[in-house]
Amino acid sequence: MLVVSGAPFAGTAYADELDPARPGGPGGPAGPTGGATTGGGDGVVINFDGLTDSPSNSVTVLLTLTLLSLLPAIVLTCTSFTKIFVVLGLTRNALGLQQTPPNQVLAGLALFLSLFIMAPVLSAVNDVGLQPYLAGDMTAQQAFEAGVQPLRTFMLAQTGDEELLLLTNVADRELPDDRADVGLTTLVPAFVLSELKAAFTIGFIVFIPFLVIDIVVAGALMALGMMMMPPVMVSLPFKLLLFVLVDGWGLVVGSIVASYG
Repeated sequence: MLVVSGAPFAGTAYADELDPARPGGPGGPAGPTGGATTGGGDGVVINFDGLTDSPSNSVTVLLTLTLLSLLPAIVLTCTSFTKIFVVLGLTRNALGLQQTPPNQVLAGLALFLSLFIMAPVLSAVNDVGLQPYLAGDMTAQQAFEAGVQPLRTFMLAQTGDEELLLLTNVADRELPDDRADVGLTTLVPAFVLSELKAAFTIGFIVFIPFLVIDIVVAGALMALGMMMMPPVMVSLPFKLLLFVLVDGWGLVVGSIVASYG
């Protein structure tokens, strides 16, 4: 009889009794496990540390690949990238330019500006979380809790109370008395909403002078009876001239960096 659960044939025990030299039999030598059984053990224990109490190479590679897969989401939601990219895109639209500069250029500029702004935060994460973990002084959980604190401090400084209150109300929870006690699941979307709000505010300020130029050019064309000429075609050179004379890119980038204090 063969047991479906994977147990041996019913005749195996009988064969062991007949053949004393059979491994595992009454008089035979023990099997590869020395006759030890796994029943009643404590279960499987997985050790992530190497021989020197530091993470093994395989664990380090696994963590690196995991971080690389999550990197786009982290950059979009936990850094200044979203705000910078939105402001640069609104500036391009205010100038009346559709694809100049292209999105790749704006994304590259936003990425390196984000690295410039986030450099102190990333350095703190490396010092208090990553390096102690690689040295074997912290467990993975301790390293995560310590490394996320500089990022939480950065996001809390840029997140408004209105956004935190909105997210806690939507989740049917109460806002903690101490902002530092807000969970990451609430802090991250509140931070993104605050960044979008600040980006639209800066974009509105950038739009005003170019809107004035459009109105003046449209009125001048109407007064001259040139109603068939598109005002955008006439106003675009004046917008570009004004933007270059006042060092527009420098003003926009400087305002963004200064907003993070």
